[in-house]
Amino acid sequence: MKKTIVLVTLFILPIVIYLFFASGITNFGRLGTMTENVPELEFVPNNVSLEGKITVLGFLGKEVESKKGNAFNLNQKIYKRFYEFDDFQFVMVMPKGTELGVEKLKKELEQLADVGKWKFVFGDENEIHGMFNSLKTNLSLDKDLGTPYVFIIDKKRALRGRDDDEGEGVKYGFDTSSVADLNNKMEDDVKIILAEYRMALKKNNANRIK
Repeated sequence: MKKTIVLVTLFILPIVIYLFFASGITNFGRLGTMTENVPELEFVPNNVSLEGKITVLGFLGKEVESKKGNAFNLNQKIYKRFYEFDDFQFVMVMPKGTELGVEKLKKELEQLADVGKWKFVFGDENEIHGMFNSLKTNLSLDKDLGTPYVFIIDKKRALRGRDDDEGEGVKYGFDTSSVADLNNKMEDDVKIILAEYRMALKKNNANRIK
C-alpha cells in the first residue's frame, strides 16, 4: 500500500496537475487583456493590493444579504477549487457601513471553506464608482453599488477577459448568479491564467539554469 501511494505521488499526480493546466491553454488559448493599468486599491484596510496577485474582484453592494447567494456560488464553484494556489485572492469592494453584514457573510462562508483569501475592503460611494469605472467595462453598478459580475485581474493589474466569446462577443466579467457561467466559462478562464503564470515560472527557472 505504501509503495502504491509513493508511486502515485511521484508519477501520476504530476501528470494530473500538468493536464489540469495544459487543458486550459490548449483548449482556449490566452485570455484577452481588456483594460491595462487598473488602479491599485485605496480602501480600508490598506493592506490589500492587486499588484503581484491574481485577483477575482467583485462589488457586492450595500445589501450584503441579497448578494449572499452570489457569494456562495462563487465560493463553491471557483474559490474552493483554486484558493490553495499561490498569489490568488478574492477581493470584494464594499460600501462603508456594511462591515457587520460582511462579518456575518464570512462566518457563513467559513463553514464551507477556509476564507483566508476572501478579502473585503471598504470605501465611500465615489471611491467605489471610481474603482469600478476604471475597469472600463460595458457593465454598471446598481443603485446599491453592487453588481453580480466579478472580474479577473492579473498580477500586472490588467483586467483579463474574452474578446471573442461565443454568445457575448466581448466578455469582461462573470455572472455569479449563473452557475453555468461560473462552471462553463469562469472556471476555464481562471485555469488559463494560472497556467500562464505557471508556464512563465517554468520558463524563467529554465533560463536561470542555462
